Amino acid sequence: MYLESHWDAIIIGGGAAGLFCAIEAGKRGRKILVIEHSNRVGKKIAISGGGRCNFTNLHTTPESFVSTNPHFCKSALSRYTASDFISLVEKHGIAYHEKKLGQLFCNGSSQQIIDLLLSECSDAKVEIRTACTVESLAKENEFLVQTNQGSCHSSSVVIATGGLSIKPLGATDLGYRIAKQFELVIEDPRPGLVPFTLDPELLKKLSELSGVSIDALVTFRGTSFRENVLITHRGLSGPAILQISSYWKPGQALSINLLPEVDALEIFRNNETTDVELATLLSQYLPKRFAQAWCELFAPSKPLRQYNRRQLETIASEMHRFQVVPTGTEGFKKAEVTVGGVSTNELSSKTMEARRVPGLYFIGEVVDVTGHLGGFNFQWAWSSGYAAGQSI
Repeated sequence: MYLESHWDAIIIGGGAAGLFCAIEAGKRGRKILVIEHSNRVGKKIAISGGGRCNFTNLHTTPESFVSTNPHFCKSALSRYTASDFISLVEKHGIAYHEKKLGQLFCNGSSQQIIDLLLSECSDAKVEIRTACTVESLAKENEFLVQTNQGSCHSSSVVIATGGLSIKPLGATDLGYRIAKQFELVIEDPRPGLVPFTLDPELLKKLSELSGVSIDALVTFRGTSFRENVLITHRGLSGPAILQISSYWKPGQALSINLLPEVDALEIFRNNETTDVELATLLSQYLPKRFAQAWCELFAPSKPLRQYNRRQLETIASEMHRFQVVPTGTEGFKKAEVTVGGVSTNELSSKTMEARRVPGLYFIGEVVDVTGHLGGFNFQWAWSSGYAAGQSI
């Protein structure tokens, strides 16, 4: 069945941002078509939050986002808030809970959020076409979208194609290609919320610690996150590492405070005349395996009284400022999000419309706005989708 020819707006991408934009525009009586190249919508929603969808965060603020322009997201976030989406979830009778740090998850499955979006689309008379791939997009008086299911015209086109993250789900660079076609600036896309790889030599030394997790404070150029760090067979992962990865620059060192709760030097001084071994003392504050391996790597364990004051100061400094230079990341295949994208300088922060291409909008992950781990990227999808949906 071929597509109907004319629409008020065509939304390319049937993920969180695209569907939400369609809902808001449809509520305004607009005739909306959503095009999704996969065989079903919401694939990324389905796997999110371990299958329970971390659909927003109670503590959403502009500071929870990474962007070349940190102020850009303020308008959209203030106009459609976490509370607004929570109200919609409650309207649909979806039970949810706070896991930690304001992160809200469905009690059931992610499918409940997908069903919510599809129900709202149906009520708003939105048409959704799956397995529909865009072959070309052109603009004269109107936009002409050529697809494998026929061509169609519209006054507006919304690009909600997402980024390059989680490639196995079918991520493509279509959104960036469209932006380049219309000569819009793109901030270089790179993997975000992604594990780090380490030098083989260091990895070999840490190999016995694969699977060990420690509570740590990870810092890069003044930005810090305090959560777990997980040692893997390839490098470093865990929430604190994923968070800092969105800020990290290749070739640069991370600083890891392995004892964020205590003063290592004070602990050493309190025990410096005793026969307690360094590894034994550290294992009171760190996983035993980690304490022993760390000592083997950096400070061969012996009774505290056998170290001089300067040695203890050096060891304490290493514990609080452990320097690691990742060799890279595990790339877009393992990245939860894409950092970078269509430059915010090209878009209206109120409507998400391209300033130099009237009627062309960019929303969600394809834009250079990236949330921290914990539901913030879904909130950006709802908020940016809402902003464009009120305009198209």
